[in-house]
Amino acid sequence: MEIKGKKILIFGLARSGAGAANLLARSGAEVTVTDKKSKGELIEFVERLLPSVRLALGGHPDGIFKNTDLIVISPGVPLDIPPLKKAKDAGIKIIGELELAYQIIRESKGQRAERTEFLAVTGTNGKSTTTTLLYEMIKNSGFKAILGGNIGNALTEEIGKLIQDAGYKIQDNVHRESCIMNHASIAYIVAEVSSFQLESIDEFRPNGATILNITPDHLDRYHSMDEYRDAKAQVFLNQKKEDFLVLNADDPEVMRLYDSRFSPQASRRGDKLQDSGLPDVYFFSRQKEVKGVYLKDGSVCSGITDSQLIRADEIRIKGVHNLENAMAASAMALLAKCPVDAIVKTLKEFPGLEHRLEFVRDLDGVDYINDSKGTNVGAVIKSLESFSEPVILIAGGRDKAGDFSILRPLVKERLKALVLIGEAREKINKALGDLTETRFAGDFKEAVMISRRCASRGDVVLLSPACASFDMFRDFEDRGRQFKEFVRGLS
Repeated sequence: MEIKGKKILIFGLARSGAGAANLLARSGAEVTVTDKKSKGELIEFVERLLPSVRLALGGHPDGIFKNTDLIVISPGVPLDIPPLKKAKDAGIKIIGELELAYQIIRESKGQRAERTEFLAVTGTNGKSTTTTLLYEMIKNSGFKAILGGNIGNALTEEIGKLIQDAGYKIQDNVHRESCIMNHASIAYIVAEVSSFQLESIDEFRPNGATILNITPDHLDRYHSMDEYRDAKAQVFLNQKKEDFLVLNADDPEVMRLYDSRFSPQASRRGDKLQDSGLPDVYFFSRQKEVKGVYLKDGSVCSGITDSQLIRADEIRIKGVHNLENAMAASAMALLAKCPVDAIVKTLKEFPGLEHRLEFVRDLDGVDYINDSKGTNVGAVIKSLESFSEPVILIAGGRDKAGDFSILRPLVKERLKALVLIGEAREKINKALGDLTETRFAGDFKEAVMISRRCASRGDVVLLSPACASFDMFRDFEDRGRQFKEFVRGLS
């Protein structure tokens, strides 16, 4: 990708926008960032930008796209908004931050004898845990890797750090990104990839990819489940026969996607991937033996190595969803040539991530669990399935067009009480409130106090909101940390 001297517009300033802007500026591009939010609202990210980056904040000025060679959009920006439609009609190329990072990485591959492999993890739930677990397996195998994407730092930010740390200047080399990848001997790029990011890919082709699950989410952005499922399918759109794809054999939507794109029937209909070859497909399953990784007699087994990897109860992270995450990561790691002992060591030691079924404290025999990352109904289902104890569930926030009625069987079976907060509380109450004791809380602290009063020894108080956080909090992390603060303050 030719960058030096190009006029590039970053559309949307947040974490990924700042990462892309700085990487492009260091690479010699003339960079402008535009966002509908004001400088004051974006000050955290404005302060990260290099001095050479121009700002057009508080809206998108007329003529902002004039003489622009390329537009790079942040994941939260829909492609169908009027300014981007106008730019597209004008013939301006539009890509996402993920695509930008990929093209830079691909350049580095072309300059090296040993390749940098790109491993991508997508799905509705479990992406962050699986991505981090895979990254730890890669590291424990002795390989150098970068972790990024829709988790932690943006990939462009991580690449920018390598450039900065190595002391390269803009004028040093037109292909400095390739030089840096060579210098750092990066073997793997491990990326969490969202459907939003996949909307704006062009040539993105991971060497290995997995789709963990597909359950209703972001239906405030997508018009149907078919549209959402198709967005996830972009992860393997450009894969070839030498690449691999790992799928959840137990997930109906994932298998529906597989049947539509890989089956002999799809081939006869002409629906098969438009490619010179299809990726090698593997699976993971809790329910049956598959080509890949599966659960059998309480042990995680590998059809890839024809061996038993580990007993399920030896895996440190708990819950049925984490068992699935562990199997997906193990399959990816095995296919990436990680040794079995490194994979097993990681499964035994990895403690899990903050805000994902995170144990906060035991108070008077009641466990308090922070699952603030449970921002959709599918995630809450997996979380509730992880507990046999009576649960007091704190839920609510900004609705993402979720169907809360899907929770009814589990609410009836496992909930002792339901404590509702935020904009969606009335909708959730209408869907579930007749099944269990239901209380409204005016604020988050009150929700914790109500839960405390409802709980008895042996119960679980679970924050798993099934909603976005933006009605009351900065993000899901802010929500989770406030929950922990209030819980730790209980006496």
